[in-house]
Formats: sequence, structure tokens, C-alpha cells
Amino acid sequence: MKKLLIIGYVWPEPNSSAAGSRMLDLIRLFQAEHWKITFASASALSSHRFNLEEINVAEKLVELNSSTFDQFVSELQPDAVIFDRFFTEEQFGWRVDKVCPQAIKILDTEDLHCLRHTRQRLLKEKKQPFTKESERQSVEPVLLPLNDLHQEMLKDELCLRELAAIYRCDLSLIISRFEMELLVDYFHIPEYLLIYCPYWSLGGLPHSRNLAFEQRKDFLFIGNFRHEPNWDAVLWLKYQLWPKISSQLPDAVLHIYGAYPPPKATELHNLKEKFLIKGWVDDSILVTQNARVTLAPLRFGAGLKGKLFESMKSYTPSVTTSIGAEGIVHADEWPGVVADEVDSFVQAAVNLYTDKDFWCERQKKILLTLLKFSPADATDWAPELEGLMAELEMHRTKNFIGKLLRHEFHQAHKFMGLWIEAKNK
Repeated sequence: MKKLLIIGYVWPEPNSSAAGSRMLDLIRLFQAEHWKITFASASALSSHRFNLEEINVAEKLVELNSSTFDQFVSELQPDAVIFDRFFTEEQFGWRVDKVCPQAIKILDTEDLHCLRHTRQRLLKEKKQPFTKESERQSVEPVLLPLNDLHQEMLKDELCLRELAAIYRCDLSLIISRFEMELLVDYFHIPEYLLIYCPYWSLGGLPHSRNLAFEQRKDFLFIGNFRHEPNWDAVLWLKYQLWPKISSQLPDAVLHIYGAYPPPKATELHNLKEKFLIKGWVDDSILVTQNARVTLAPLRFGAGLKGKLFESMKSYTPSVTTSIGAEGIVHADEWPGVVADEVDSFVQAAVNLYTDKDFWCERQKKILLTLLKFSPADATDWAPELEGLMAELEMHRTKNFIGKLLRHEFHQAHKFMGLWIEAKNK
């Protein structure tokens, strides 16, 4: 039986974030192909983590900057290693190369961190002239043509680090077709290093419970508060969007759910304004099914947005931005409304909430959207992985830039890691 080692940045929390659901997707895909899986992480165990042993995945706590990791991998001898996000590859990639050079190295990007980071920087720069919080939160998403976005990303050191990790790995799993286009057409990453692998488990058919327009009420936002685009969206709602929506719909309530709300978030809770910070919810599908409209005003971000797939699985239309809908469907096909300006976002939310015919019309687009992400297509890339295992040496010879980067980077990180380990002793 082939052995897979997954090195996680954190332990999977499918009820806290889309990243957690994504990781379970990958685990089940490999299990369907009869791989024996070990999940390792240097992260502390969390109360919301999924118990991987229940699905026959071995768990292993590892240390950063420690040769004990080398011994562990040497004894395991995995056939393939998945790095959960590029900084995990930076920390452990050279150690895997040292003790298991024939193991296939796979980078799960989750989303392109450099894309999200660049958009966040551009938003901060646009906010910078303002001093009052209400003025800062009046800033709308910074949307650039692809060529201009590419040029902005090149200014970011994070971009160089992430692209280098993609080259150093044998394959990288890319969650969004938009990001595939960006990597191939603008950064000229060879296509043989990339595999399109979205959130398959969130596609397919919606859940069976579909409440009618009249049975639903209120608005909903859901998202892990540790994820910066979600916290930014809450601030945009608080200071700009919700006051304008609420003035037209005084009986409506906005329910905000998400794991790990910090004190600065709970302080925004306001019964009078009907702006309710509710934090963790055990059954996110249930609360989404009961909402009439999901709001997802994302001003920056990358990848595919799990909250919007969950909204569709619950038959709930949504209002989001171009960044929220990115990589899923075009704006005119969106099961709700895509709006980037404050006034248009507010009006879309009000129209969707009050106009039953409009709501039903947009809801009908949910099934067509979800079927574009059919779970039946999830194993399309399995034969490609098998072929890579048979021709790994030729694949790596072709990827000369990756070979060069592995040599230079791993030498630097090797000595840094050994120095930190010696210092800790």
C-alpha cells in the first residue's frame, strides 16, 4: 500500500474553515485510491479539530527545527508528501529531500497567499489617507486588470517565496481556475507542475432541506475570524453596508457567525442596531438554511470561498463581491448578486431580501453553479499522479528551475534550521 504523509500547517477544523474541509477532501481522495495516510503537524491541538484517527489516519506531533522530524520521516518512508501551504514546504521541504529524496512532493496552496496579500496591501494603501474608522471602511475593493495585478504581485516578497515553493515541488494543487490562469499566463509556471483541484465535496447537489422564501428571515455572514478577509468584511458591514441596509429594512437582523471571535469583534455586537456577533455555531448549514440572504462583502482574498459554497448547498442566495465570486462563475450567472460598490451592494441586498420573484430567480442558478464542481470529477488527476510516480526522474529533470531553487534554498534553510536547533539546545 502506498504511503502518504501530510504535513499540516494546522490540524484540520472542517467546522471552522473551508481550509479544514479542503484538507478532509484531499484525505478522502487519497483514501479512495488506497493510500495509507499519516497527518503530522507542529501546531498545537485545538478543541475544534477533527479526530483523524476516526477515519484511519495516523496522527503525529512534530517539532520545528528538529532532527527528530528527519528520524520520523526516515522511518515512515512515504511515497508522497503533501505540504499544507507554502510556508510548510519552506520549513520541512529540505528535510524531506534529505531523507526521502524519491518521495513525490505536492504543495497544496489552499489559495494563492501572494494574491490575497497583494490585494490586502492595495486595500490598506487606499485606506491610509483616512483617520476616522467610518471613512476607512468606506473604501471599496481594489480591482485591477490581470496585467496590473500581476505587476503589483511582483513587488511582494511573499510572491517570490510562494512561486519558488511551487517550483521546488513536483506538483501543486491549485484551487481556482482564476489562479491557474494567473500562474500559467502571467507568471509562466509550466502547466505540468500544476493540477486544478477545487473543493469537490462542496459541489454536487444541495442539501435536501429547502425552505421557501416566506419561511426564511434575516441576513447571515459566516467566516473564521482568524482569516483576515473575514474580519475585514465584518468591519465593512459594521461601518458602511449594514447601516444602509438596516435603514431600508428596519426589521431585518444580521447574524454573524464564525470560529475564534476576538474581543474586538464581540465588542461590535449591538442589539439596537440588530448587528449580532454570535461566534461559533455547531451546525452552520442549519443557520444558513434559515437565512433569507447571505452577505459576503469580501474586499480582498483569493481561492474559492467555502462560505459561498455552503450558502449554495443551503439554497440560500447571496450578495458578494467580484473577489468573492472569483473562480466560481461569472457575475451574470451568480446565484444572487455580485456588487463591488457600497450603494450597489446595499441595493442588491435589499432587492434580494424583499422581492420574492427576484429571490427565486437567483436561487434557480444554485444547482447549475454547484454542478460545475461535481464530486464525480474529483479523481480526474489520480492517473496523472500515478504517471508521475513512474517518471519522477524525467519530470524533475525537465523542471530545471525547481532543481536550482531546491539546491540554493535548501542549503540556506538547512544551515538555518541546524543553527536554530543547536541554539535551542
